[in-house]
Amino acid sequence: MLITLDEAKLYLRIDSDDEDSLVTNIIESAEHLCRDIARLSAEEFEEEKATVRAAMLYTIAYLYEHREKADYHELIMMLRSLLFGIRRQVF
Repeated sequence: MLITLDEAKLYLRIDSDDEDSLVTNIIESAEHLCRDIARLSAEEFEEEKATVRAAMLYTIAYLYEHREKADYHELIMMLRSLLFGIRRQVF
C-alpha cells in the first residue's frame, strides 16, 4: 500500500481505532480507483509516488467525508485532473 493506515488516519484527523476497518477499505478502494483512472500497471503506479499519493489522499478524504452520498462522477473528474500528467491515453 502506498498510503498506510496511520498516514490516512493522520490526514483524516482520526484519533481512535474505531474506524480502522472502514479506513483500510477506503485506502484499498482509493488505490484501485486511482490506478484504474491512471491506466497504469501496479509497478508503474508505484513509480509515480508524489502524484499518486496526492490523488490517493484526496480520494481517501473524499470517500470518508462523503461515504453516505458520494458523487462518483465528480470524484472521477477530479482524479482525472490530478492524474493527468501520468495517465496513459490507452490501455
